[in-house]
Amino acid sequence: MKKKFSAVIAVIFAVSAALYAQTTEQGKQDALFLYNSGRFEEAIKICQKEIEQNPNRVDSYVVMCWSLVRSRQYAEAELRANAGLLVSPYDLRLIEILGEARFYLGKNNGAMEQFQKYIAAAPENGARVGTAYYFMGELYVRKARYLHADIALSAAVRKEPLLERWWVRLGYAREMAKNYRGSLSAYDEALRLNPSSADAQNGRTRVASLLQ
Repeated sequence: MKKKFSAVIAVIFAVSAALYAQTTEQGKQDALFLYNSGRFEEAIKICQKEIEQNPNRVDSYVVMCWSLVRSRQYAEAELRANAGLLVSPYDLRLIEILGEARFYLGKNNGAMEQFQKYIAAAPENGARVGTAYYFMGELYVRKARYLHADIALSAAVRKEPLLERWWVRLGYAREMAKNYRGSLSAYDEALRLNPSSADAQNGRTRVASLLQ
């Protein structure tokens, strides 16, 4: 009788554990779904609850930080990303998103450090490699290091060639570096992707007048 009772208890515990794991996984999916749906505040609240239940849940830190950056809560994103990196120091997602938070906070050197770490460790096809190069390019523009900006933004558009805004910024970096023919080429590509881009058209007009 005791053996049967023990077996029943074991089954109950196994089912409970399975249900808990399923619920936990569903919570992660819900937070990611909300993030992908643009419902950032809701995603943040779910992630906060998940972290309260388990402070070592790295995925919750990641989705929370993504949501915080998208909702422009950059200081909180920096704080949470640092907390997540204490749990998982080599998580590339947290390394990259910490760079974004610091970029928007104007912490140029700290942001650059994070993006360089990400690029150094991420595979060539890493999900945010192009984005990291783009932000590095913008940081170099801030520092008026336009040749470096050209290199970084060129790498960004090689990774993701369909983003018109990135081509505009590449055109601007080359324009500032007085590489006018390269700048014209970048502005032309931006206009090919989006013929109504005022920034690309204005940039092209400026550069074309310098080449006459």
